[in-house]
Order: sequence, then C-alpha cells, then structure tokens
Amino acid sequence: MVVDNERMLSKSPPVIVPSLLSIAKSTRAFLTILLAEIDLHPGQDQLIDRLEIENPVNVSALADLLAVRPSTVSKMLDRLIERGLVSRSSNARDARRTMVHLTPQGLETQQKIREVWSKLEADLTAALSSEEIALLDTSLDRAEDILIQRLRRLR
Repeated sequence: MVVDNERMLSKSPPVIVPSLLSIAKSTRAFLTILLAEIDLHPGQDQLIDRLEIENPVNVSALADLLAVRPSTVSKMLDRLIERGLVSRSSNARDARRTMVHLTPQGLETQQKIREVWSKLEADLTAALSSEEIALLDTSLDRAEDILIQRLRRLR
C-alpha cells in the first residue's frame, strides 16, 4: 500500500512546526534574559559572533550569514559602533563596499556571548543523553538547511 504523503499531511495537524515555534520562542526569551546581563539584544550576539578582528566582512556578506537584509545589519551596526564593539571602513578595492571589523572591546564581548551560549546550551541539554544530543543536533541542522534553501528561493 502506497501512502500519499500530501494527503496524510493535509489531514493530520502539524506536529513539528508548532514545536519549533515554541522552542524558538522559549529559547529567544531565555537568551534575551541572558544577553541583557551583558547589555546586548537578541541578534546582536549572532552578528558579533560572526566577526573577527583581522578579517573584516562586508555588510552584504554579513547579511547573508545572518539571513537578514543589509538594512537590518546596518541598523544593528549603528548601535554596536556606538558601543565601540565594531567599526566600519571602506573596502580598499571598492569604496562603495563597507567593511565591518570587530574591535578589541568587541572581542571581549564575543567571549561573553559564547559563555552565554554555553550556559544556555548546558541548561538545555542537562537532561539529555549524549546520543539524544547528537540526534537532536543532526535533526536541527537538517531542518535548518531545508529552511535556508527554501527561504533563498523565496527572496
């Protein structure tokens, strides 16, 4: 007997999407509390994490890495520049391109971010076995890949 997946999906209520939405919401709420302790907002942590002092990144590439629009990155950068965590400069080859650098103060903040993430991950995985963590990691990576591919087609 061949099962028609589309018919099966249309008749049964979604199971994975509500769970992912709930997990995302709870994770973001938890992360918001932890990031506030180091005076950051959600999203700023991901931007700072993607930067290096010695390897500047252009705004468009950073937007792609974060899966947001360049205008969103620019707004985030304005706030982080005010705090001395990142800096902007013109590309040496193409003055129209803006390059983003992590400052020494930003490097210290990047370490704090990674500590916050480690704390959150420890809290999330404390009750899981190593096998469950590995399975969850693999499954979430696969779901992320699928979503990123679909999003790129829609943009």
